[in-house]
Amino acid sequence: MIKPTVFHEDIFYEYFRPFRHPSSHFDIWGGLGIETFGEDLQIVKSYSSNFVWTVVDGGEGPDQWITPGYHYVNRICYLLTEEAHDWAPVEFRTERRPRPLTPVGLARRMTTLQRLMLAHRAQELPVTQW
Repeated sequence: MIKPTVFHEDIFYEYFRPFRHPSSHFDIWGGLGIETFGEDLQIVKSYSSNFVWTVVDGGEGPDQWITPGYHYVNRICYLLTEEAHDWAPVEFRTERRPRPLTPVGLARRMTTLQRLMLAHRAQELPVTQW
């Protein structure tokens, strides 16, 4: 199993661009979260898992994590994004008392994520035989 690269939650918002689904019924996770039951859960299940993220409880610590895909255990809510994750080995840490990244820090980590995503997607492409 590949150990995921951990990023600050600011990188998640900037790169993957989560959005509020117009049919969601609850205002959670800053208005972007989709509940884990009922009609909201059906919204999540209707999307490609490549655009679904799960916010999970961090266990012993106060932090929460945004992880790619649909997960059931320790879930807080689901997020939908405009950008696909392609099952890249990434996670995003959300701290109980969030501290935003500086503009320089954000730019540096965005570059790291962009390179990681390009490398991951290059590995996923089928090889063309000539």
